Amino acid sequence: MDYSLPMSISVLLLDDHAVVRDGLKALLSTQDDISVVASFGSASEALRYASETPPDVAVLDIALPGLNGIEVARLMHDVCPEAHVLMLSMHASPEYVYQALCAGASGYVLKESAGAEVVAAVRAVHGGQQYLSSKIPAQVVSDYARERGGEHPLERLSRRELQILKMIVEGASSIEVGALLGISPKSVDTYRSRMMRKLAIDDLATLVKFAIRHGVTSVE
Repeated sequence: MDYSLPMSISVLLLDDHAVVRDGLKALLSTQDDISVVASFGSASEALRYASETPPDVAVLDIALPGLNGIEVARLMHDVCPEAHVLMLSMHASPEYVYQALCAGASGYVLKESAGAEVVAAVRAVHGGQQYLSSKIPAQVVSDYARERGGEHPLERLSRRELQILKMIVEGASSIEVGALLGISPKSVDTYRSRMMRKLAIDDLATLVKFAIRHGVTSVE
């Protein structure tokens, strides 16, 4: 007699707050068709796991220390392109949603309504559909993308420049950034000068304002 269970949707969770991960895991685990196979507070650990054991759906917090969720979404598609990415965020601005979708996310759920929507969102993105929180009308995002038009300033920056930009505007020194990334402080300064030149920005205060406005960081 075959006692095998039907295949369930395998889910990987990435959030730096254990209480959020535990809450999501408890919620998703009540569903017969969903299985949380891994839960991480570290982006590097999540990416390493995903590269070896690709999940069906990766639920990523957008506000992570170091790499943000949008950058992790890009890397997730590099290491396991078959995974569907669902972004979890407290930010409802069209900029954040647009960046997440451009990074390959199939869904975007607000943390305030995650309990009610995350199960439906996981099923939707696994089924190849796009899912946006009910408080984020799809038309708003499409209108935003159309009105903005042209090249987005962030598209001028390389992946490494975006990574360093986030760390700098969140207060890390060149020495700290260099230690985290395994490069010299001088290289960090070179990256910073290059990105500021690309963005036509002359001082750190303006760079911080730019990063906040374009969703690179949520630091106020």
